[in-house]
Amino acid sequence: MNRRKIKSPSDLEKLRQEILAKRDPKKPRIAICAGTGCLALGARKVITTFKEELKKRGLENEVEIRETGCPGFCEKGTIVVIYPEGIYYLQVQPGDVPEIVEKTLVEKKHVERLLYTDPTTNEKAIHEDEIPFYKHQMRLLIGNNIKVDPKNIDDYIALGGYRALAKALPEMTPEEVIEEVKRANLRGRGGGGFPAGRKWETTRNAPGEPKYVIVNCDEGDPGAFMNRALMEGNPHSVIEGLIIGAYAIGSHEGFIYVRDEYPLAVENTGIALEQAREYGLLGRDIMGSGFDFDVKIFRGAGAFISGESSALMSSLEGKVGAPKPKYVHTSIKGLWNKPSNLNNVETWANIPLIINKGARWFTSIGTEGSKGTKIFALVGKVNNTGLVEVPFGITLREIIYNIGGGIPNNKKFKAVQTGGPSGGCIPERFIDTAVDFDELTKLGSMMGSGGMIVMDEDTCMVDVARYFIDFLVDESCGRCVPCREGLERMSEILNDICEGRGKEGDIELLEELSEVMKDTSMCGLGRTAPNPVLTTIHYFRDEYDAHIKEKKCPAHVCKALIEYYIDAEKCTGCLACLKACPEGAIAGEKERVHVINREKCSKCGICYDTCKFGAVIIS
Repeated sequence: MNRRKIKSPSDLEKLRQEILAKRDPKKPRIAICAGTGCLALGARKVITTFKEELKKRGLENEVEIRETGCPGFCEKGTIVVIYPEGIYYLQVQPGDVPEIVEKTLVEKKHVERLLYTDPTTNEKAIHEDEIPFYKHQMRLLIGNNIKVDPKNIDDYIALGGYRALAKALPEMTPEEVIEEVKRANLRGRGGGGFPAGRKWETTRNAPGEPKYVIVNCDEGDPGAFMNRALMEGNPHSVIEGLIIGAYAIGSHEGFIYVRDEYPLAVENTGIALEQAREYGLLGRDIMGSGFDFDVKIFRGAGAFISGESSALMSSLEGKVGAPKPKYVHTSIKGLWNKPSNLNNVETWANIPLIINKGARWFTSIGTEGSKGTKIFALVGKVNNTGLVEVPFGITLREIIYNIGGGIPNNKKFKAVQTGGPSGGCIPERFIDTAVDFDELTKLGSMMGSGGMIVMDEDTCMVDVARYFIDFLVDESCGRCVPCREGLERMSEILNDICEGRGKEGDIELLEELSEVMKDTSMCGLGRTAPNPVLTTIHYFRDEYDAHIKEKKCPAHVCKALIEYYIDAEKCTGCLACLKACPEGAIAGEKERVHVINREKCSKCGICYDTCKFGAVIIS
């Protein structure tokens, strides 16, 4: 498609008005989530079926279909929103499409069974802001995902996109842009929480040319997909922030580093960059300002350690993605030993908001030390999972219960793990803690990139620590002894404890290893890796003691420390567990008490899950 070059801010505004003039706000529009999560649930077939159904009814020119990014409520995909009414349909299947077209588009009625139903009141929610998962959020960054086709730059421009760039280039000096970001106290959303404005200023003032700006989309935390959702759903918000940052820093070349497991993010970002170039928003003399800047996409190799700044830059150089000692910061000597500014996806996406609305507006949101909003991947033992965007200062309780809908099956909340594999586990007694960088750190955890894993009463905290340490063993680059050997030894000890071989002194040795790693590891991975161990020991010491001294797992998770047996008073002899047992470890006859042969039992738990009478007991 041939696009005319935007040569000035007035050209951009004129284009925006032309785009809006061609669009009838009353025209029916079907927005369908085409993010990775919904695609995995069958969104592509839903999209195809809508196109076929509209064509069959002769409505293909009367109704627009827009394939959008992830709106966050991932477990309820495929998500379909009918505009202009904003009717929100959840868990849409291809078979639902004819009914949606007939009832909603033709008859202007709702398909009741596809609306959100409140589990306590049974009330239906028609619009997004009526759904508890959404109405308690502040969706400044991901709110437009369901409104934008990431493959069409005009959608972003129509919503005010690139207006911040049009303001920054002609009206603000680079120093003024940096000062505005500093006044906003935007802290990096990648985990460290370092003030972005100060990092920009350091890179700008560092000697040496060229200077580089980099987007970190190497999101390696298990279960986290905040960056992916932004790059897939609204890449122009990140690109606009990057261009503004490059202008402020004095950079003319940028990179977007995307992990290889994010092919859709790579595809949509590549299309977005090309369309921005066609409009003259990238390349030479952007908007007639005399500022030249362009961006390349780099696909990472999938190593967790490559999310660390110096390791990421080594990977960009074509070397092994391994960290370097921080004698000199990458903002001074980074990529190819030149001044380099690295921020993650979410940090860059905040820049257009700050430039458009001002630092005073931005600092009105959040806490004293943490301003703005944060996107979290809310997962685990919680009813509503997905991406949530909330203002700093919201409590863990509000996220877990108001947005997350509480714990499934009326189980008791036990802990929440924040900050990814190097984060900590926060127990129930701190559930009213305000979420910000500093408060989470005080509890032994961290903000990280935004992972938030909820755990219930059936979670073994020793097993949780073992899981994360085993993950980090595989992901450590192995360059420094404290991290390489410390993680291996921790893994051995934790596995021994979970398998019934724990002994007196193991806990103290874990604590000693943790302190050595924190004090002497070369990079942030090794220094923060002990957090899951230290927090679980500190807050759940009784579980460690039970594993070691009593050889029991209180949560009945660690197989070596549990036994299954059948309560004779409750067993009805229904044969269900006997038929389900894959090992043939259950003996019995119809209407007679069954018995489990412990030598044959593999402790798979199928009998426990199968029994409807509560006769199978775990001890």
